[in-house]
Amino acid sequence: MEIGGGEVKGRSALTRLGQGFGRLGLALLAQLYPPVCVSCGQPLVKADSLCAACFADLRQIKAPFCPVLGLPFDSDPGPDSLSAEAIADPPPFARARAAGAYGNVAGTIVSRLKYGDHPELARFCAQLMLGAGAEFWGARPVLVPIPLHRQRLRFRRYNQSMILAQELARLTGLEVAPHFVRRHRKTRQQVGLSGDGRQRNVQGTFSAHPLLLEKLKGRRVVLIDDVYTTGATVKAATRALKRGGAEHVDVLSFARVVIAGELTI
Repeated sequence: MEIGGGEVKGRSALTRLGQGFGRLGLALLAQLYPPVCVSCGQPLVKADSLCAACFADLRQIKAPFCPVLGLPFDSDPGPDSLSAEAIADPPPFARARAAGAYGNVAGTIVSRLKYGDHPELARFCAQLMLGAGAEFWGARPVLVPIPLHRQRLRFRRYNQSMILAQELARLTGLEVAPHFVRRHRKTRQQVGLSGDGRQRNVQGTFSAHPLLLEKLKGRRVVLIDDVYTTGATVKAATRALKRGGAEHVDVLSFARVVIAGELTI
């Protein structure tokens, strides 16, 4: 019994020693690589956050906004008032929400996340998306990231929408179902295409996974993407999910284009 007790005490001491070295290592890393603003790179006290100047420039989308497209209104038009865009071209999804308007700060963050090999920025983005999608979570939907074509995934090494969905799942406890919708056709990059060009580019690109139709049937889905531009991609993915049996589809992104002239992504 004494030998067994000594072994336990020895293991506990080694565990504490290992934890001490771990904390020391983290402290050294913090000294070598101090936290910086996720937009401009200015030193900060807290990681995964914005400096005061960049936070002031981040145009978060708050009410009043279009209840369907999530476009911010300059003034409150009254309850249930739709934007002109939602009236002229009703989307196949129920609601779209975004944490912020695409601009200098949000654009820098998205570019670094998407093209700059900084997947760690998804943690910051998801924290803001959590609040933007607050009205979604009570129904306990499944999170479905917009998929990348396998060739583009090999080139980038990660799908930014998938990482955003995983971070949101960590915050909400919801399920991530990355295979509910498939991207079976490689498309041109959407960058530089007009609204009509983007719609043609993604036409016939998505389909619900044929082996998962029973699991998809009757489910509530929140599509996750980094940026909502014209909505062509999420509309195409929504149609595929609804053809596959999804009952209800909402859309959540980190940023969305508010002014058509900002179509630079």
